[in-house]
Amino acid sequence: MSVKLTSRQVGDVTVMDAAGRITLGEGASMFRDAIRELVAKGNKKVLLNLGEVSYIDSSGIGELVSGFTTVTNSGGQLKLVGLSKRVKDLLQITKLYTVFEVFDDETAAVRSFT
Repeated sequence: MSVKLTSRQVGDVTVMDAAGRITLGEGASMFRDAIRELVAKGNKKVLLNLGEVSYIDSSGIGELVSGFTTVTNSGGQLKLVGLSKRVKDLLQITKLYTVFEVFDDETAAVRSFT
């Protein structure tokens, strides 16, 4: 199963809920396209809810970083919420925990946007 993405608005923050696997191929490209589409629509505050993501491979990590860069370069912010233990560990191993703002609670994450 690849990734399933749905987006919703919480105030002026766009929350993208991801479920499944972000891996090489369809999952990573769907993820990339969804982020680019949000930025193209002018969404500057993006919160990625990865609570239902079961697995991310190196390609998926690359797309997370690419999405972060895309949003940041357009003057926006991209933050993460609801990471599983496996995804948290992966971000710590790759030292990306220092790049992304990560939250356990969606309400606190939404409030953190400036």
